[in-house]
Amino acid sequence: MHVVMFADQHLESLGGAQVSMRLQKRFLERAGHVVTVVAPRLHRPASDDPAYLDLPSIAITPDREYALTWPGARTDRFLDAEMGARLPVDVVHVQADFWGAFIGHRYAARHGLPVVHTMHNRVDVGIEATAPFPGLVLRALNAWARRALPAAGSRSGAQPSARRDPGSAPARGEDGADPRDPASSPSAAPSSRVDGWAFLHRLARLSRAVTAPSGHFARRLEQHGVASAVDVIWNGIDDDVLDAALAFGPSARRSGRPRFVWLGRMSPEKRLLPFLEAVAASGIDAEIEVIGGGAQLAAARRFVGRAQPTAAVTFAGRLPYAETLARLADADAVVQTSIGFETQGMTVFEAASLGTPAVVSDPDIAAELGGGVWAVTDATVPALAEALRRAAADIAAGSPVRPHPSIAERFRQSSRTAAMVGVYERAVRAGR
Repeated sequence: MHVVMFADQHLESLGGAQVSMRLQKRFLERAGHVVTVVAPRLHRPASDDPAYLDLPSIAITPDREYALTWPGARTDRFLDAEMGARLPVDVVHVQADFWGAFIGHRYAARHGLPVVHTMHNRVDVGIEATAPFPGLVLRALNAWARRALPAAGSRSGAQPSARRDPGSAPARGEDGADPRDPASSPSAAPSSRVDGWAFLHRLARLSRAVTAPSGHFARRLEQHGVASAVDVIWNGIDDDVLDAALAFGPSARRSGRPRFVWLGRMSPEKRLLPFLEAVAASGIDAEIEVIGGGAQLAAARRFVGRAQPTAAVTFAGRLPYAETLARLADADAVVQTSIGFETQGMTVFEAASLGTPAVVSDPDIAAELGGGVWAVTDATVPALAEALRRAAADIAAGSPVRPHPSIAERFRQSSRTAAMVGVYERAVRAGR
């Protein structure tokens, strides 16, 4: 099977969706499938891969980490010309929410190909956290979608019934509508709406199947009328890295102060600065390692310099995937601080697979993990500080919470890839 994936950002750029897609690509290739990844060209050096089809792009962030490709006739012509030598294609897998989604759905409509759309992003929460006038941005985004996306009638077949993946809890909120068609739900977003859910609905109605990386996000998609049936397929962890980490078996904890890791993109919705405020307010005597990069790095360093917390805070920068997982395995706990934004929360699942528990701010993520968490009671800095104190005390006493042992097997990328291939096959069959 030849799978063409579309992304908003190059797979070698920083981000959880990109990490997930790189793993998906590698394990699909390992299973004998052919993968092409279409994304904007990266504006910094990166490893080359013949599976990457880079589109002309412009950098959109000061660090040149992220880029934009404008969806339109010129991009369509470039893509069709570049894809000529890679034909035939069996299925299009859109894992984008903006220009990558528009480009992918346009390509599928031109060539009559089935689309599987994975929704990684809470568009409404992300825009509210990062844009000064979110309502205006969402209105403009919906207007852009109306102009850039093909008409719903151009899709090659209705969405088949979703099947629940055993790797996660089933989504809820079924409403009795035709499960083959995401546009048939009584609660489907009407064309006059201009919120984030209406925007995602515009993408779902062009797809044969819609997937989400967690049960809680799938439930929200269904309840808000984005699609009437959503397959739940977790993003996974590299089997080889997991096996290497687990081969050593349970090990004694290194002596010393409790060790916490915060990992992610340093942008407002990830709440790095509130985390550092909570570290200072908690007074914990611990080692805090912050892994990642982004626009708030300088502000984070300045805050630590001013606050002088009792804990020792270090900034490790961006690390290779295997090294990041090694740091998670060595930590006493990982700290997850975004609320309402994450559609899965990869970091805490990776950590849990390695036996590392988590301090979790988002109640949906805490529920999805099913154990091994110190839950933060609300969105305030004092509540996060209190959770850090509880975690540090438990770790120092030798009685930390423990993740559920089944997560390591349920989170393997090989099992996630097998589940997604089943969705691909169902989408292809539905058009025959």
